[in-house]
Amino acid sequence: MSRVEQVATIPAPTGVLRAARNEAAGRVRTITLVLICLAVGLALATLVWDGHASDLWNQFLGIFGAGNGDGAFTITKLRLPRVVLSVLVGVAFGLSGALFQSVLRNPLASPDIIGISGGASLAAAFGLLVLGVGGIVLSVFAFAGAIVVAAAIYLLAWRDGVSGYRFVLIGVGIAFAVNAGIGYLLTRSEVNDVRSALVWMVGSIGTPPWRDIAVLAVGMLVLVPLVGVSVGRLRILQLGDETAGGLGVSPERARLAVLAVAVGLAAVATAFAGPVAFVAFVSAPIARRLLPTAGLALVPSALVGTVVVLAAEFTAQNVLGALEVPVGIVTGIIGAPYLLWLLATSNRGGRGA
Repeated sequence: MSRVEQVATIPAPTGVLRAARNEAAGRVRTITLVLICLAVGLALATLVWDGHASDLWNQFLGIFGAGNGDGAFTITKLRLPRVVLSVLVGVAFGLSGALFQSVLRNPLASPDIIGISGGASLAAAFGLLVLGVGGIVLSVFAFAGAIVVAAAIYLLAWRDGVSGYRFVLIGVGIAFAVNAGIGYLLTRSEVNDVRSALVWMVGSIGTPPWRDIAVLAVGMLVLVPLVGVSVGRLRILQLGDETAGGLGVSPERARLAVLAVAVGLAAVATAFAGPVAFVAFVSAPIARRLLPTAGLALVPSALVGTVVVLAAEFTAQNVLGALEVPVGIVTGIIGAPYLLWLLATSNRGGRGA
């Protein structure tokens, strides 16, 4: 091939960029499709496990007025509510963790690390052990506890603005404080009440009533569109506060708006499933490692959160033999080694966590 022909075969720079963008977009679509397939597969496995495929088929036919009605209790009352709650909780925690870590620029910025989930647990423990409330009222207590603790962290971290490093440090301190409060309540309560409280505080999907799922779904319908509204501000914040100010965006107002949405997602999920450990913490980093380029990765983070919760719930209910454990124990087993790995690799690189 002559030199002229070789020059002619070299693609133009715009063509190279377009090809790279198309390749990256194709991989994002592939990863998203794989995660969706994993979530659907885990949901179906949860529904039909232990010989209930015919029950699921009968319930599906029942939608069209056919079927013999078998499996109404197993599928509709027991397993389908678990699957739906797992999906909603996984999406909420996945999005919440991605928003926290992006806006605060810190991989440790997760609601279960900085005390927001702990605040929900403290309020729920107070309502359950001291006031004797339960059901939807207990969820209201947990939601309010998360909001109050998040507001306290924000106010204590404020020094002519909020930095991610200071927010996380104060959040970790608040987490120790609320854990001390939970410990005090547990030591002062009856053994039977403590057992119920511990199951909730570990994080459990359980067998939720459709009424609670409907309330959580309404909350998600309000918060998820707000995530979409926050994306533009979050991308500008990633350029730096000075650049954001130059583009006409108030960094503190934008940061507060994104944090409010992230806190809301963590609060509603914790209110109905308890503080399911490490889902918010690991979802976004896993999603970003799967994708070809760094970025917000909000949709993949939500899908990874869904897959993690569905897989943990399936394992907790079916894989551990006759022993059914709360889903938070399984997610804790997954997340704790990741936290140790993150701390070890951060120190090795000479960076603070």
